[in-house]
This record gives sequence, structure tokens and C-alpha cells, in this order.
Amino acid sequence: MSTVTVSLDDIESVSRQALIKHGAAEWVAASVAKAVRKAEENSNLICGLYYLESYCTQLTSGRVNGSIEPIVTTPKSATVAVDAGLGFAQAAFERGLPEALATVKKTGTCSLSICHSHTCTSLGYFTEQIAEAGYVAIGFTNASAVVSPPGGNKALLGTNPIAMSVPAQGGGVAFQLDQSTSAVALGKITMAAAAGESIPEGWAVDENGKPTTDPKMALAGSLVSTGGYKGFGFGLMAEVMAAAITGSVNSLDVKGLKVAEGAPHNLGQFYFIQDPTAVSGDTFWERLERLSGAIAEQPGTRLPGSRRTPRESVTIASSVWELAGSLAQ
Repeated sequence: MSTVTVSLDDIESVSRQALIKHGAAEWVAASVAKAVRKAEENSNLICGLYYLESYCTQLTSGRVNGSIEPIVTTPKSATVAVDAGLGFAQAAFERGLPEALATVKKTGTCSLSICHSHTCTSLGYFTEQIAEAGYVAIGFTNASAVVSPPGGNKALLGTNPIAMSVPAQGGGVAFQLDQSTSAVALGKITMAAAAGESIPEGWAVDENGKPTTDPKMALAGSLVSTGGYKGFGFGLMAEVMAAAITGSVNSLDVKGLKVAEGAPHNLGQFYFIQDPTAVSGDTFWERLERLSGAIAEQPGTRLPGSRRTPRESVTIASSVWELAGSLAQ
């Protein structure tokens, strides 16, 4: 496979230009492009440029509204809600975050609901921003149904990720995780199918509910939950938080996220935000240090999401970069 090294600045710029060309407002395009950049920096390939063509085609078809102004409200004293208006989740979060941070500063805890939005792709992108502001964040979202219940063969839930980010005492992020409640992200199976590669057993079942290592049979069947019943339970929890609390749509009622035409995604994201020192004061930092120190004592271990090294450029497939460039022309 041919590759090319590209600066993150160029990735962000080209993504922004492509989104504007296909109908996004400038501030919306800038918001989404930042998320694409971060995904590529973190080697989260299925949430970066991999999604750019889908964003553009769905802007053209009207499946996502690229010019809507999100509406921010506070239904209750520690509850912030943003109606994304069937637009991009990144833009809705950008509009709602300042109000959520101002609220948690006063109350010690609050929730932030992003309602009726396009897929947010990388959920950890959002919880990370909250942690960088000094607060603990736990996020939930859902997606089109691709995961069947344990023992079943019909998709009921999306990959329904859960993300958590914890601030560091001196600023920045101490650790974070962003993981699907399915055994694997759907994008890894679609990428394997495109490459003609097999997948590990335990990722998916065929249309009859039988385990398969064939990605095409997996796409015709369904994914399974990570950890069986335990993972499925977390997926159900994410579904309730993302769909029911925000008043957005169930995974069962969302057409494939990358399908060019059709009804808007209408998905939700829900975030718990907590002042880490509101209850225990500086003891919070002592307990966090105790954990991180104990992990550091064991060679080869680390806190999830820690030790990331900032980069100015990344190496990506030439075909991916060429497509992004053509979308921006």
C-alpha cells in the first residue's frame, strides 16, 4: 500500500475546505475538521479522514444539516441540553460546552445532552475536552444497530461506545478511555472486508447467529458485545443514556451511518460532568496518584490513554489523502 506523510495542519485545512465546499457553514466545518485532525493524530483511522467522504455526501444529500445553529437550553439547574437540529455533533458540543462548564463550576456536577445530531464518531474527543477544562467526564452515545443480544442473531444495539476522561492535577488529562461496547468497532470489519482479510473469531456472528471469521458474512450478520452479557449490559445502558434521555433515536431506527441518503441520524450523546474535588478536595489527587503510581511500578503497564506524544504529521494511505484532496477541490 502506498503511503504519504501529511501534516496535521494540512489534514485539518483540507477537511475544512471539503466540508465548506459541500455545504457546511464555515464555523461548523472548522469544528468538524478539528475532530478529524485529532482522530488522525491519535491513529483513530475510522474516525478521521475515513469519514470525510461520508460527511460530504450526506451534506449534499441533506442527511446532515451543515448550516443549522444549535439551540442551547438549561431545562433544570444542573442540566444543559443542546438541540443539534440534525446537524453535526461536534458543532453542537462546541456551542453547549461553555454553558456546561459554567454550570459545573457552580453546582459541582451537571449533565450535558446533545440531542438530534449526526454521529459524533470519536466519543473520547469530547470527554477529553471536558477533562482538559479540569473536570471528570463520562460520555455515552449510540449508533445504527449492528450488535445482536448474546445468543441472538438480529442486530438490536449500535456499537454504543462509552468514554471517560480524568483531568491531571497540573492540567491536561491523567487518563482516558474510549471503547465500544461491541467486541470491535464496525469500521474494522468493513476495512477487513475491503482488504479481503479475515477477522478474529469472537468479533461477529453470521445471519444465523453462528461465529464467523469472514467479514462479509459478519456484515450480513451482526457484531457481538465485548464480554458477552456484561458488555451487552453496558451497551443497553449507553442506549438509554444516549437515546432515551436525550429524546433522540434508538439504534434500531437509524439507517447505516455512512449511507449517503436517507433520514438524518438523529442520534444523541450524554455526558456526566463532575468537579473532581467537590466532595473529597485534594484527596482526589492523592487517590489518583496512588493509582497511577501503582501502575507505573509494573513494567509494561500504563494508564489508558496516557503517554500520548503530540505529533505534527502522520503517515496515511495515499488513496485516502488523494480522496480528501479531491473532495476539497
